[in-house]
Amino acid sequence: MRADRIERANLYSEVTNRIIAELEEGRLPWVQPWDSAACGCTMPQNAGTGRKYSGINVLILWAEIVAKGYASQRWLTCRQAEAAGGNVRRGEKGTVICYADRFTPKAEAEAARGEGREARQVAFLKRFVVFNIDQCEGLPDDTIAPMVRPDPVLAIAEADALIAATGARVNIGGGEAFYSPSHDFVQVPPQAAFHEPVNWYRTALHELGHWTGHASRLDRDQKGGFGSETYAKEELVAEMAAAFTCASLGIAPTVRHSDYIASWLSVLQGDDKAIFRAASQASKASDFLLAFAGEGE
Repeated sequence: MRADRIERANLYSEVTNRIIAELEEGRLPWVQPWDSAACGCTMPQNAGTGRKYSGINVLILWAEIVAKGYASQRWLTCRQAEAAGGNVRRGEKGTVICYADRFTPKAEAEAARGEGREARQVAFLKRFVVFNIDQCEGLPDDTIAPMVRPDPVLAIAEADALIAATGARVNIGGGEAFYSPSHDFVQVPPQAAFHEPVNWYRTALHELGHWTGHASRLDRDQKGGFGSETYAKEELVAEMAAAFTCASLGIAPTVRHSDYIASWLSVLQGDDKAIFRAASQASKASDFLLAFAGEGE
């Protein structure tokens, strides 16, 4: 096996094993205990570019923030810290994140042209090491300035506007929350049915995460019946999509949707790339929903 393939396999297994360990302890890595985190419930971002991290990197960085007690969701590479005029403190250990993509090798592109077929793409996974700004020194004030936390009242108002702007058919009532792919509607119990009203939004955004997977939108496989592997994978996507969307809006729910832990463990134990694919799809679903933010104003 080539060194780059071994590197990819190691990274897939490392991250997957960490997620499995969290699930076996009854913790959901995508619904962090933000009440105990010094930085609050927001999305991690690169302090140099301002770009938010996505996919599996969100789970990796959230886990580090909670484990290490960092007060910021901002991260830098060593080179970025130096370019900003600072440096990583001596002895600090970085966090490995990854960048995944696909490319077409030149030889394959030429062969495909000669044979009149579509060129095959090759997947690659590249490691990066990043450091929280709490691990750095000498950074300029604009780099270390605290991230502005959304006002909780305004965050709820923005969530309401987003839900309305999607144009999704959202039926309020009953005692269960679900999405019907065949009829393309979301059902959510009234807010009064929730002990803490903020958790209504996480539930609604979870079901809207499913809604993004309809064939007319992001076109995910939603044909699996309850208890099937396909069903478990779709629940995993919707769970993380809701977590990413809530964090982007500044909503910190307290509910823990842990009903599917056993089936998620089964999926992850059978495929060390499953969590990477699910996290990627969840980011796309969350971005799809967040694109409606502000349209309801």
